[in-house]
Amino acid sequence: MQPTSDPHTDPSVNPQKQRRGLSRILHATRYSWAGLRAGWNEPAFRQECVLALVLLPASLFVGQSWVECAALAASVIAVMVVELLNTAVESVVDRVGPEWHQLSKRAKDIGSAAVLLSLLLCAAIWCAALWQRFAA
Repeated sequence: MQPTSDPHTDPSVNPQKQRRGLSRILHATRYSWAGLRAGWNEPAFRQECVLALVLLPASLFVGQSWVECAALAASVIAVMVVELLNTAVESVVDRVGPEWHQLSKRAKDIGSAAVLLSLLLCAAIWCAALWQRFAA
C-alpha cells in the first residue's frame, strides 16, 4: 500500500486544496454560487425556488413559534438541497457516458426517490402546521 500524499504539500494535487483562511472561504463561496447558477438551469429547481419565494415568508405567518417557523422553512430548504444533490448525481452519471446502464438508472432513480421523500416530508409538515393554525 502506497502512502497517501498530503494534499497541502503535494504539488500534483489540485491547487484548490492548498488554500487557507479567507482565500479558501472566498473561493468556496464562488463555487457555491456557481452551483446555484447551475441548479437554476434545472426546471425542477427553478420551480422549487419560486415555491420557496412564497413558502419562506409564509412560514413566518403560519408558524406559531420560532420552532414551527424554522421547521416550515427548513422543510422547504431541504427540498431544494435534495434537488441540488439529485442534479449533481444525474450530472455525474451523464458525465460517465450516455449509454444506458442498470447502475446509472439505479443512481438516478434513487436520487429521484430522495427528492420525492423530501417533497412528501415538506408537504406533511406544511399540512400539519396549516391544520393546527387554521382548523384546530
